[in-house]
Amino acid sequence: MNVPVVLMLSTLPDSAAADALARAVLDARLAACVTNLGAVASQYHWKGVLESSDEVQLLFKTSVARSDELQRFVESQHPYETPEILVWQVDASPGYGQWVNAETQRPLHV
Repeated sequence: MNVPVVLMLSTLPDSAAADALARAVLDARLAACVTNLGAVASQYHWKGVLESSDEVQLLFKTSVARSDELQRFVESQHPYETPEILVWQVDASPGYGQWVNAETQRPLHV
């Protein structure tokens, strides 16, 4: 049976910012994996002006239990005033879903 996991997509201004955010998220165990999807060219309206930017997209894979905390963390660490954060729940294969859940569990303090 498949296991629910959460995917989160965000864009960052450059590779350095993307690498720093990915490392911070992984160090905090808020995601099991962060995939750098590479360079993208974005066009959008911002404060009444049509803009275009070269950006780097990251795809975070996390557990349902850590999804909200991951979103708050990314929002607080992101360099953009209004970061793109898209979140959706998907079904993962049993082995992958179990791995994501195991990697994002909080350590027990005894």
